[in-house]
Amino acid sequence: MPFGEVVCGAPGSGKSTYCHGKYQLFTALNRPISIVNLDPANDNIPYPCAINITSLITLQDVMDEHGLGPNGGILFCMEYLYANFDWLEARLQELGSDGYILFDVPGQVELSTHHEALRYIVQRLTKIGFRLAAVHLCDAHYVTDAAKYVSVLLLSLRTMLHLELPHVNVLSKVDLIAQYGDLDFNLNFYTEVQDLSYLENALNTSSPRYTALTKELCSVIEDYGLVEFETLAVEDKASMLHLTRAIDRATGYVFVPPHDAPAPEGTLEASSVPTSMRPNTFSLFSSAAGPMAGSVGDVQERWIDAREQWDAFERKEWRQEGEMIREARERDKAIQGEQRGKSGIRERK
Repeated sequence: MPFGEVVCGAPGSGKSTYCHGKYQLFTALNRPISIVNLDPANDNIPYPCAINITSLITLQDVMDEHGLGPNGGILFCMEYLYANFDWLEARLQELGSDGYILFDVPGQVELSTHHEALRYIVQRLTKIGFRLAAVHLCDAHYVTDAAKYVSVLLLSLRTMLHLELPHVNVLSKVDLIAQYGDLDFNLNFYTEVQDLSYLENALNTSSPRYTALTKELCSVIEDYGLVEFETLAVEDKASMLHLTRAIDRATGYVFVPPHDAPAPEGTLEASSVPTSMRPNTFSLFSSAAGPMAGSVGDVQERWIDAREQWDAFERKEWRQEGEMIREARERDKAIQGEQRGKSGIRERK
């Protein structure tokens, strides 16, 4: 049973960057991963692409043939992909049943809020056996403005209701949030979507004409009680691992390494059956079922309250790590030199 993520979000929210970062992380962890680009307007793909929609249809061809603009052309491309879903299904089967697939979808908001093409594609993927989670990226700088934050909440809520998938909302680029000004509240107020009545003063100041409207919108969000956020700094390994753990819990994904992978004794089942059929208690409690490490308070300290101190600490750690690697290489070279010298002496004798 293949697992995967539908990576969605507004243009510029960091979808392709996230996919590239996750590809690098999973490659380093020896976890299988493949990326499917479903954005026909994405000409500069930073990651290795297993399947590309441009092999089926291109945005420029649609615009030239049908006289559509960029937005209408992308909607047409997604409808065309749904009509030719067999093309996508055949290529997904080639990736195997034990794969982990990222679907990088276009940034047009209407696709994940009210247009039916993407939802129908997701439903077809679910029917052929995919266990998917929607990963909805929102730029973290929106939380510095109360009105924009409410807009992001509404967008996230509408996306959750439309796609009907296990859903993980993400405040991306959290490492850049300090550049946009001070927060009115601690970061956990925004990630946990706490009592939105505290935003009324800021909302009334920025848009006094719409006080009643914004109050009703906040009540709708609170009545549903669905929206929460994880945070993401894509270049930070700890942040990527934390988000990966949250997504694994949403889908129920448990990564079981191959039976011959290097691992502590007793943690892998000595069986050659496919990983999707091999039980593994250690993997279960170290991925989907174990407790979540870290907190939003740690994220705030790292990227907002004490960023300079943390940057200095990490630079020191990196230097020490580099020195340890260099010393280990020098020791290996010395040992190899001694072995070559001994073998030369034996040959002369």
